[in-house]
Amino acid sequence: MIVITGAAGFIGSCLLSRFNKEGISDILIVDDFQKTDKQSNYEGKKFLRKMERSEFPVWFKEHAGEVSFVYHIGARTDTTEFNKAIFDELNVNYTKAIWEVCAENNIPLVYASSAATYGLGEYGYDDDESLIPSLKPLNPYGDSKNDFDKWALQQKQQPPLWLGFKFFNVYGPNEFHKGRMASVIFHAFHQIQQNGFVKLFRSHNPLYQDGGQLRDFVYVKDVVEVLYFPYTHKIKNGIYNLGSGRARTFADLAKATFRALGKEPVIEFIDTPVDIRDKYQYFTEANMKKLIGQGYEKHFTSLEDGVDDYVKHYLLTKSYY
Repeated sequence: MIVITGAAGFIGSCLLSRFNKEGISDILIVDDFQKTDKQSNYEGKKFLRKMERSEFPVWFKEHAGEVSFVYHIGARTDTTEFNKAIFDELNVNYTKAIWEVCAENNIPLVYASSAATYGLGEYGYDDDESLIPSLKPLNPYGDSKNDFDKWALQQKQQPPLWLGFKFFNVYGPNEFHKGRMASVIFHAFHQIQQNGFVKLFRSHNPLYQDGGQLRDFVYVKDVVEVLYFPYTHKIKNGIYNLGSGRARTFADLAKATFRALGKEPVIEFIDTPVDIRDKYQYFTEANMKKLIGQGYEKHFTSLEDGVDDYVKHYLLTKSYY
C-alpha cells in the first residue's frame, strides 16, 4: 500500500489523481479530514481508506509491514504563522516520526521540503546539500523545512530511498481551499473577474521594474509528474529542487491570466507592505540540473500554457484535478 499524507490538500490530492491515472488505488490517504473545505479535492478519487493525521503515526508503527512507499506531502504551510511550536510539531517532529518508521522497515520516503528554505537567496538556488546548514529562511515555516532537511542529512539510519523536494511557487487546480495562501494566479483570476484589473506589488528595488519581480512558477501537474518519477525509477537519495527552472515576472503571470480570459491586461500597482518589505524576494529560480542528471526527461509546462489550462479547465468551470 502507498501512503500519501496531505492527500486532501492541494499537491497531495493531485498526486492521488496521478496515481489513479495509472490505475493505482491501493492507497492510504492521511489528512485532517475535519476540515470539510478540502473534501472536493479527494471526492471521486480512488483509494483504499482514509485516516486522520493524528492517528497515523501510531498506526504506521504497528502496520509498517503493509506499506510499500510513503509520500509525506502534508505540512503546515502558512508563511504568516509565527508560532514556532506549531511548526516544530507538525513539520519537524511529525516528519521525523515517519522517517524513523520508514528507516526501520526499509520503506521508501518522499517528503515535501520548500524553496522557502532559501530565504533571500544569499547562497543562490542550487540544491547543493553542503549549503543547507548555511541557508537563512525568512519565517518559521521556512525554518521548519530547513530544520528537517538538516536533520535528514545527519541521519545514519535512513530509508532505502529518501528524497526531499524543495517546491517552488506551485499553482494549479485543487487550491480552492487555500484562501490567502493560494497562488498568485488564483488571486489574479478572481480579481479580474470581480474588478476587471489585477493589483501587483510595486517594486522597491531599483534593479526591478514594477511587476518585474521574478519567481519560479511551476504547474502542479508537472510537480506530481516529478513526484511520481521515483516510484518507477531509482534515483540518488537526497534533497532536490522542484521548480520549472525558469523565473518569470509577476507581470508575465498577470498578462497570461488576462489572455486566458480573453481580456486586455489592466494592472495596478500598490506598495509592498512595510512589514514584509525587507523580507520580500525579488528573484527565485530553481536549478534543476540535479534532478535532470538523475534521468528526469519530461519538459516543464510554460507559464502561459499552464495558466491557460488552469484558468480554462479548472477556475472557470470550478473543476478539480
